Amino acid sequence: MTDSDSDADTILCPSANCRDGALLVGIVMPDGRVAFTSERIVVDEEFVQIARRGASPEKRFRFGSTCVEGACAQWTGERCGVIDEVLQTVNPRGAPGELPDCSIRPQCRWFHQSGAAACVACPEVITDARMSVE
Repeated sequence: MTDSDSDADTILCPSANCRDGALLVGIVMPDGRVAFTSERIVVDEEFVQIARRGASPEKRFRFGSTCVEGACAQWTGERCGVIDEVLQTVNPRGAPGELPDCSIRPQCRWFHQSGAAACVACPEVITDARMSVE
């Protein structure tokens, strides 16, 4: 994690790639939902190497990292398009008042954009949803 990722003013993407310095946000459970970590866990190079064995790490874990805004293909020009699409298409299984534990909520791009609705839908999002040929 870079020094700027730990800065309280830094906005974090809750659906980043597995890389050295990323934050482990959660683990994808067998039912396809993400179970979030309540503590900040910084991913190191050893974790990255081990996680890359087998299925894509982004299919098995959720990572957070600094939101790069316009440098990201999901940026619409003024906001992240991922959570907007998720909120239009996903029927979250959680109740609106039940927000999952989350280590990045105060800095989360999706929470800043869409509030608690993003948090309720967030467990349904798996970063790498490509079909695997394993």
